[in-house]
Amino acid sequence: MRVVNSSTYRQFTSSVNDVHGKLNKAMNKVSSGKAYESAAENPLAYYEGKQIDHLYLDAKSKNALIGDIKNRLYEQEKGAYDIQQLLTSAKTAVQFLSDTTHNSDKNTVQTKRDELLQKAQSMVNDLNSQYGSYYVFGGNDVSTPPFSLSEDGTELSFTHKFPDGKTETMTMKLEYDNANNSYSYKIDPNDMDNILKAMREQGRVDIGYGDINNKDTLLDTFTGGLNVLTGLTSDALKSMSDADAKKAIHEAMDKSPLGLVGSAVMACDQYIAGGDVAEFGKTMSGLLTTMGEAEHTISRVYTDLGNKSNLLDSTSKRLDALEDSLEARYKDILGADPYEAIMEMYSYQYSYSASLKVGANLMQSSLFDFLS
Repeated sequence: MRVVNSSTYRQFTSSVNDVHGKLNKAMNKVSSGKAYESAAENPLAYYEGKQIDHLYLDAKSKNALIGDIKNRLYEQEKGAYDIQQLLTSAKTAVQFLSDTTHNSDKNTVQTKRDELLQKAQSMVNDLNSQYGSYYVFGGNDVSTPPFSLSEDGTELSFTHKFPDGKTETMTMKLEYDNANNSYSYKIDPNDMDNILKAMREQGRVDIGYGDINNKDTLLDTFTGGLNVLTGLTSDALKSMSDADAKKAIHEAMDKSPLGLVGSAVMACDQYIAGGDVAEFGKTMSGLLTTMGEAEHTISRVYTDLGNKSNLLDSTSKRLDALEDSLEARYKDILGADPYEAIMEMYSYQYSYSASLKVGANLMQSSLFDFLS
């Protein structure tokens, strides 16, 4: 009778450990769904899988960014629509005041004047709309409340923090031109320089639309409040000379919803203070015509924002399809077949259990022989 020697035990232990390692690997394959644990097992497949993984995460990141941009665009669309509705309502009040059968009573004019001022303040509130803590009409400055309006509705202030860290407050003061019987914003030249700089700001983002190598083809996600009021896009202003751009801004601000409603408020104040009723009616009629043009301008801005939102929807759907496609490709290349993985795991479980039984019998026989 002989005792099993240490060499036999070492060989047996090595075999058991080998089966146990294969069992663990098979169990990991089932739980993770991956065919390979390291690049060494299949370098080509692993490298291709890494490329797919990078593309998948990029698409996922862009889709998440689109969701954030869409939420901000929604608030911008809502703000532009509200301003349009307020302008339409103000237009109705101005039409009422242009009629000599209504404007002869200055108490009635005062009431309408107060309504118009309230609408102007509401427009400013819309221009200070927020998505979370972000001011959606602040351009690239989302942390500063951009607009404020004086109590009499004649002075509009625009505060903006520029990329260089400087914060500037620009003021636009409505004044009456007696010679032309018209109203116009007075803007300091330095303030106009800053206004132009702010209105030319862009926030082009790579969301899977356009050519990353051509920045101008990427979607501009910024829409500043002054761009909304004037209908002047950053692209349009960048295509003009500084002098032409400033002139366009000044003229557009005079004809903007806030400029026109503010002018109507000023005209009411002048009439109540002792103005001529016929001249007042003529002024209201002139403002009424220009308000119709401003309605068209703000409607175009609202439509442009809607088009951006539709573009984001279509891009998001395309990215969703790309994610599904990449996920399927990844599984084909690096994914383990579930049925084969489970069968392999059961096979090694059986082998491992059998090895343990053999080991138990071997140990029992060796001890018995030793005692005998």
